[in-house]
Amino acid sequence: MKVSTVTDSYKKGQRDFSNQKLRGQNFAGENLSEANFSNCDIRGANFKGANLTGANFTGAKAGLQKRWMIGLLLIVLILLFIAGISSVFIGGLIAYFFNSSSMAQKVAAWTSLIVLIIFCFFTYFKGLGRGLRVVAIASALIGAIVTSIVFTLMPGSDLAGTVVTAIIVGIVFSIAFAGAFIATFAVVFAVVFIVRDGFTGFGCFILAFSGTKIFAFTGAGNGAFLGAVILALLAYYIAYRAMKGDSRNAWIRNFAVAFAASGGTTFKNTNLTDTNFTKATLKSTDFRQAILIRTCFKNTEKLDRIRPGKTYLSNSNLKQWLIGTGINKNFDRQDLRGVHLQAANLTDASFIGADLSNANLQDADLSRAKLIQTQLDNTDLTGATLTGATIEDWGITSHTNLQGVRCRYIFMREPTKSDPNQRRKPDNWEEEFEDGDFAEFIQPLVNTLDLYHNQGIDPRAIAIAFKQLAEEHPDAELQIVALEKRGDDKLLIRAATAPEANHSELNREYFTNYNQLKILNEQYRARLEEKDSRIQSLETMITTTLAKPSFYYQHQEEFILSKKIDNSQNTNLRDINANQSIVNLGEISGQVSNNIKQLPDNAEGGKANIKDILKELQTAIETEEHLKDVQKFEALEALETLSQAANNPEDSNLKKLARLSKNALFGITSNIPHATQFIQACNELLPAIAKLLKL
Repeated sequence: MKVSTVTDSYKKGQRDFSNQKLRGQNFAGENLSEANFSNCDIRGANFKGANLTGANFTGAKAGLQKRWMIGLLLIVLILLFIAGISSVFIGGLIAYFFNSSSMAQKVAAWTSLIVLIIFCFFTYFKGLGRGLRVVAIASALIGAIVTSIVFTLMPGSDLAGTVVTAIIVGIVFSIAFAGAFIATFAVVFAVVFIVRDGFTGFGCFILAFSGTKIFAFTGAGNGAFLGAVILALLAYYIAYRAMKGDSRNAWIRNFAVAFAASGGTTFKNTNLTDTNFTKATLKSTDFRQAILIRTCFKNTEKLDRIRPGKTYLSNSNLKQWLIGTGINKNFDRQDLRGVHLQAANLTDASFIGADLSNANLQDADLSRAKLIQTQLDNTDLTGATLTGATIEDWGITSHTNLQGVRCRYIFMREPTKSDPNQRRKPDNWEEEFEDGDFAEFIQPLVNTLDLYHNQGIDPRAIAIAFKQLAEEHPDAELQIVALEKRGDDKLLIRAATAPEANHSELNREYFTNYNQLKILNEQYRARLEEKDSRIQSLETMITTTLAKPSFYYQHQEEFILSKKIDNSQNTNLRDINANQSIVNLGEISGQVSNNIKQLPDNAEGGKANIKDILKELQTAIETEEHLKDVQKFEALEALETLSQAANNPEDSNLKKLARLSKNALFGITSNIPHATQFIQACNELLPAIAKLLKL
């Protein structure tokens, strides 16, 4: 069936194109969502950039068309034959050197032979790349030692120079030849493994060397042929191991897969959300940059011979689980966004720090699984089993589907030596959740973004990173609602977000910025901090949290200074250990006074004088008896920003900070209902300040 027939029929409402031959057809950029291509022959078809959301490729056959397969086999056969002849020629040249009467040629021949033996040994056990490195380093050291000895025993002799030259030539020649030969053969064999599987690959090997055998007997000799055969067998072994997933020679496999996928079926940049590839054959298929959200690969064939790019299909362990044959259950800190693991047996699996956002875990068995700090935004857990799982700081949201979850009991903490309490729910070990109870118990009350820090907490870096995140994603409406200290050096920040916010992306971007900020030099971070008082406020808040057993920050209006804090903790953003000497009222008061003095005395056109208003507000703050020192400090800090904005009316950044500082002052009033003088001053003066500064 031609591509035009398919697209025209699709536009008319047809969706069933099953059992059709679509070899080599170009569907690039087409919208074919929900189309049924089950049992189709799509070898060589181009779906680049197409929309295949919800499409069905069950039992489809992808990969290379026969003419491409034959062409690739011809290329590899030619390469094998040329490499075989070249190897025998080189081997014959070495043999000629051995039979030569020239001392230099014999030294070069022996050096080459020794280096080749060492190279083959290390390559067999350590891989081609490491073999080359080891031999190169060892040869350089041995060459230097031998050169030193020769020139010591025969100073000024022409023979010494000849011997040294011969050694260097032998080393360079053998390394270059052996590396190029084995690398070429290994890649060629790997391509043959992919295109026609292992047995045919060995047949090609025999065929290629049947030609070199004739050449060997006509001139070079059996010794040269034997050496070439040994190198070729080593290359064949390396290719075999590479195709079996040997990480030491992964580059060979990747190169061969990319070469073999040329001309194969391509889904590059294709939207494959909810697409079904159950029982499809996908050898030599290109999935680079494809959107793979809840894409089903159950029981697919040859998924290990695709070109995955940087998608999660490059994860060999995960790939086994996608097709239903997985064994290794450690997925700690892996990016598993959008994976399709429906009905998978994941008992005792570990997903610590993993990102399972948008994943399909319907009916999966996650009994006793470790879901610690696991991101589960928009994850479908319908019908999943979670009995005995550990869900410490897991990242569920209001978009996480927990309908029909089966769970008799759950653990809220992973036990440690210092805290063996697993915090089982229900708390009574003789009780269990009834059907439907768990979803109601665990469903988050608010749509929070959980930012968990488990080592090396840097309060200033946290403050700057969160501020950057809030500014770069204003639509997310980030608002800190709670801070919780976990253990000696762990911190959990909970931030409320807009319902449509992408928690997975926000979490990833925040920690990317945070980790970068941690390694910035102190001077640069200090300059960033000076630009915004909010950073200082949040840094102090975090420092306070770390000094307390438990600390919660309730958000009110805008994130900036202290607004409303859990009174049971009896703490404040700046209520830190007195030894830290953070609160210095005299210094901040002097700074505010200096800023106000710089303002003009007379207002234009009879308007209220901003200088007098700011001075009046300063007096109200400093004389208010019901304000604690830390609260006065925060209020004066906000007033300092307002005075700076008054001195620089054209500075848009200061105007923005002034607007936030005004809100901060209103926020402080909400915590001190008895401070009538300060509250009255704020209610009367702040609107006037806002009007004069055009906030």
